[in-house]
Amino acid sequence: MPEIKGVFSQARRLDQVEGMAREAIALMLDIDPHSFDVEVEPDLPQEVSRARKARSALRKAEESAEEATVTAARALLAKGYTVRDAGALLGISPQRVSQLAPKKAAASAGKTGKGGKGAFKQDQESAAA
Repeated sequence: MPEIKGVFSQARRLDQVEGMAREAIALMLDIDPHSFDVEVEPDLPQEVSRARKARSALRKAEESAEEATVTAARALLAKGYTVRDAGALLGISPQRVSQLAPKKAAASAGKTGKGGKGAFKQDQESAAA
């Protein structure tokens, strides 16, 4: 605790540091241990900082991928694709497609959609003629 001369403490684990620091400061200054804030700032190795940044970037990429998948699933269903076909195209299960684009959302979006299953049926009728 460099801010207070003569106050030193140690802990075996990181989760114990705040309590040990709080106790040492309170004893040294003769004050209530809960009357001040303690901020623990570990000196992290470069590898830890790099790993934390990479994990943060991964979370952002996952959120972006999820948003893109929801948009694509809704678009496919609106165009008349089946839940199974939408899942195959997106590389996810049909159940996941149903979770991402519930029937109410797909039904309201599908009112203006074209292609997909309806177009396939029409193509089959043309081929049969």
